[in-house]
Amino acid sequence: MVEPSLETHVFPVIWQDDQVVLIDQRQLPEQYGIVSIRRYEDIIRALKSRIVQGGSALGIAAAYGLYLAAREIPSDDFAAFWERIEAIGDQMKQTRPDKENLRWGVDQILALVHTSNAPVAELPAQILEKAQALQVEDFQICHAIGDHGLEVLPDSPEHLTLFTHCNHGALATSGYGTSLGVVRSAWRAGRLQRVFAGETRPNLQGSRLTAWECVQENIPVTIVTDSMAAHCMQQGFIHAVLVGADRIAANGDTLNKIGTYGLALAAKAHDIPFFVAAPTSTIDFDLATSQEITITQHDPEEIYRFGHTVASPQTATFYNPAVDVTPADLITAFITEKGAIAPTCLRDLQ
Repeated sequence: MVEPSLETHVFPVIWQDDQVVLIDQRQLPEQYGIVSIRRYEDIIRALKSRIVQGGSALGIAAAYGLYLAAREIPSDDFAAFWERIEAIGDQMKQTRPDKENLRWGVDQILALVHTSNAPVAELPAQILEKAQALQVEDFQICHAIGDHGLEVLPDSPEHLTLFTHCNHGALATSGYGTSLGVVRSAWRAGRLQRVFAGETRPNLQGSRLTAWECVQENIPVTIVTDSMAAHCMQQGFIHAVLVGADRIAANGDTLNKIGTYGLALAAKAHDIPFFVAAPTSTIDFDLATSQEITITQHDPEEIYRFGHTVASPQTATFYNPAVDVTPADLITAFITEKGAIAPTCLRDLQ
């Protein structure tokens, strides 16, 4: 078992010197920059603009944002305070409506406020304490996910080669990662040979962020384009596929970064295990199946523009779904803080 440790290379969200400090993930890997925030409106902008992105990092940033909001609300009346903080929480959730862990972070804070018997003047301090506790809890959860991942990764006469998609690492969580947390645990346990990081078009989270994290810890990483994944499996390079999740339906259908479904199909065709690593907070038990999921469309410019270079005629039409749905029957197991769970057994956690 890998013991939890705060000696990690990066924390994407930090509460420090009475402000929220975020790593600006838009600038990586070319530049490491931070953004310091003292107003909740700037947290909302950070969520929208992807300064912070991915999984529980969004929820943690939002939780701190609600503390910033709470200390600005000029009312001692609980009803007025509640109306305002709930509205701000809804604003935050709407910045990335497909991210279950963003909703989780906001709802944790709102539940605290709604059930508190404290005077309004004491609520900001309680919110800050809760946000910090959520961050510590997420760090422990990610380490548990990494440990449980070690239990289900395939046996191999050689060290494992694992394929990842998008970024579900330290940058997307409190500092360790879900799918990349399993990678980290495998590396520290001496079981990992190499990570193949799919670039993850159109925003390149795999080549920009996952590869950057691996390089920081000297984990061997090979970047491939998304279209090379099936070929790598066919050539026998890959022992297992590890992905994260934005939202998981009660039946196991999984919403994640566009391209996840194609990876699952390719893994199935090559008899390669396909694992979804995510905290149980990602499961939306109110969502029965993927039939109820709305796919968000992103700006077409993400497809046709690379920096200052236009890569296709802008008079063409563009289809740019942010996510896709992987049916439960393509998933080998969900790796959670409670262990590896078959898709058919998710409802047992409810």
